[in-house]
Amino acid sequence: MVAAVFRLGTALVIGTVRFSTRKTRLVLRGALLCMPFLQGCATVPFIPKDGPTGLEVQTRADVTLQDPGRLSYVFVKLSPLVLSSLQTEAQPTALFSRLAQVRGATDVRITASDVVSLAIFEAQAGGLFIPSEGGTRAGNFVQIPPQELDPEGSISVPFAGTVRAIGRSPREIEADVVAKLKNRAIDPQVVVTVGERAENSVSVLGDVRSPTNIPMRPGGLRLLAAIARAGGSIPPAYSAVVTIQRRGKNEQALLTSVLRDPRQNIQLAPQDVVYVASEPRVFMAFGAVGGGGSVQISSGAGGGTSFSSGRRFAMDRENMTVAEGLAAAGGPTSGNADARSVFLFRYMPRARLAKAGVDVSNFPAAQVPTVFSVDLSQSEGYFLANHMYMKHNDIIYVSEAPAVDLAKFLSIITNITVAGTQATTFGLGIQALEAGSGNVAIVSSAAGVAR
Repeated sequence: MVAAVFRLGTALVIGTVRFSTRKTRLVLRGALLCMPFLQGCATVPFIPKDGPTGLEVQTRADVTLQDPGRLSYVFVKLSPLVLSSLQTEAQPTALFSRLAQVRGATDVRITASDVVSLAIFEAQAGGLFIPSEGGTRAGNFVQIPPQELDPEGSISVPFAGTVRAIGRSPREIEADVVAKLKNRAIDPQVVVTVGERAENSVSVLGDVRSPTNIPMRPGGLRLLAAIARAGGSIPPAYSAVVTIQRRGKNEQALLTSVLRDPRQNIQLAPQDVVYVASEPRVFMAFGAVGGGGSVQISSGAGGGTSFSSGRRFAMDRENMTVAEGLAAAGGPTSGNADARSVFLFRYMPRARLAKAGVDVSNFPAAQVPTVFSVDLSQSEGYFLANHMYMKHNDIIYVSEAPAVDLAKFLSIITNITVAGTQATTFGLGIQALEAGSGNVAIVSSAAGVAR
């Protein structure tokens, strides 16, 4: 009777076998020889994994559609001439093309929901509104109580009757009232004020500290002043996008563009809606960068090659170069990265590539898939990378050095060698068991065999 204890994957298997026949001994020997090899096999059902293999996904499909074609792209090696020809500019300034037409003071008109007040002045006492008795009241004016517009858009003024107000400016209403009172009052003067401007206002919403509704004044209101009245932008300026909605049309700009170009600090109009949103621009880094693309070689059974996936990064400034993006991603991995094979993937305007002398006749679309290459094994490569500005959703990929493939292959050979050594040890144990006469306990582990 023999008690055999050995580790299979992550489970301990304990068995008792009676060596009554030579056939039984051969079966036990074959099983023990196979166990170390199966320990390093990822396709064994009881070894945990994140999901099905690629082959399993493809073979279990009821319908398979495969297009033998591929996506064509343009390959461009960075050089000083390429940088100047392609005009790899920094983040462009957004222009409020149509909205910027509002200039100077805003012409505020009376709307149906406004509340209007009047003050009527006379040159001396004894007129229509000011009594002749001294000391009866102070001042030479009379205040008409605030009033809302009637359904016809008019207000009522004593001795002047109904005066139309909707769609008119306070100055136009003043002139109309004076004209109606000049034959009855002593040199009348009128001042019209608007107390509440429900419709003549600007709404500032979104990622601001105090969303608010700002009444418009005749002096006008500019974009940055409105954002300041709302408490300022919560996200940093480089990731804050300002959307202005006016008369059913929207236009957007980065807040940094408005700050940099005073012309973009436009005048707002009544009923404008200003929305501040946080929309960070991002880029992705794959391959041998930071912790990505690393290779871990293990000399013991069960060891192998481990890989780290790429990462997604937010641009923490208005303009970021390829060199800054590599630094943010952790830089090329020392010992694994191929400094000669650093790539930037993006879509480029077809017209710009054609202007740089690139043959784009096979690319009918307005945006052409483009791969830029920079050699960081040379000193000038770092200068070029620091002058190539990144765009939203750019992809940086750093290839692994050719020696890494050799390291992966050697890791597999090492595992097979260790498995063979364990198999030999098990075989020797079985031979010793056959030659002996007692009970022997055999324990198998990734580290070795104890008898």
